Amino acid sequence: MPPAIASTVNPPDLLDLTDFECAAKTVMPPMTWEYVSGAAADELTLRWNHEAYEKIRLMPRALVDVSQLDTRITLLDRELAFPILLAPTAYQKISHPDGELATVKGAGDANATMVLSTFSTVTLEEVAAAAKTPLWFQLYVQPDREFTRDLVHRAEVAGYQALVVTVDTPVLGPRYRELRAKFSPPERANLRGLKGATGAQRPTEQSIFSLVLDPKLTWKDIDWLRSITKLPVLLKGVQNPADAERAVQAGVAGIIVSNHGARQLDTGPATIESLPRVVEKVGGKMPVLVDGGIRRGTDILKALGYGASAVLIGRPYVYGLAVDGARGVTRTVNILRRELESAMAMCGRTSIASIDSSVLWR
Repeated sequence: MPPAIASTVNPPDLLDLTDFECAAKTVMPPMTWEYVSGAAADELTLRWNHEAYEKIRLMPRALVDVSQLDTRITLLDRELAFPILLAPTAYQKISHPDGELATVKGAGDANATMVLSTFSTVTLEEVAAAAKTPLWFQLYVQPDREFTRDLVHRAEVAGYQALVVTVDTPVLGPRYRELRAKFSPPERANLRGLKGATGAQRPTEQSIFSLVLDPKLTWKDIDWLRSITKLPVLLKGVQNPADAERAVQAGVAGIIVSNHGARQLDTGPATIESLPRVVEKVGGKMPVLVDGGIRRGTDILKALGYGASAVLIGRPYVYGLAVDGARGVTRTVNILRRELESAMAMCGRTSIASIDSSVLWR
């Protein structure tokens, strides 16, 4: 387990997400840091994910009454207090002893929706029992379809409100940093009962993923999944406009533009670069969300300006979790929310509904 917070880290002194990231590096064991912060191959896409946001300019607006700001959105027919969700991230107990239980508490205190990973270190039922805000469940459609069906049923019974199907991992990307660190995954609580998924001596992530990822996965399997559940199904990992068009035809409930935190295909585009093309192809027929590289409230405003319905953050809240448990998760979300509200005010936008492409400097 990670050590206690280093004496040099005083959480109240951490003001933005960069502060939390720097502090997390001093708290996390080296193997954990390499796993969480690393990406695929030369990690070019990892860098581009945020650099692309830095190149986008915002259009300020003066003399607008911004004394009242409304950050509420409606997503999948439910009202959320703001357009920030917690993306699914695996193995959270390597970052904090309480793992996903701390994250779900932090999400609840921040009034945020959490998406739980299939590879969580706490069962989906335990997380649901501790939740105070809506939960979604991230799903890998596995070669063992009956085990997949069972996971879906468990998520339904536990009260999860949507399924987020990861579609960008037919195989595992070349994650050399974690290989060099000899990363060994902890027990995957939701995969107990999957033959070969537990009990191996020092399993690698590659050996675990080989049991879970299905290189034969196609659109027919998405049709099958929709046939066995009443939950809305979103596809996570769509960047190609042609796939977005196919998703509309498939009748899924939404798309998450994602490159898996740049952990899969290196030299693929930044997600904010893919977003407007996907939004254009979808044509308003379903919500489009985006993750990857978001570190500022201004990044969120830019994503909304490009047509995103909401954004998801991953590494930032994990860094908060490592530094200060549930409180760190809450603070990372609240920092982004305050920065978003500040940016909205200075751009003369009083509600999320009032944000469109005119907020961007062309």
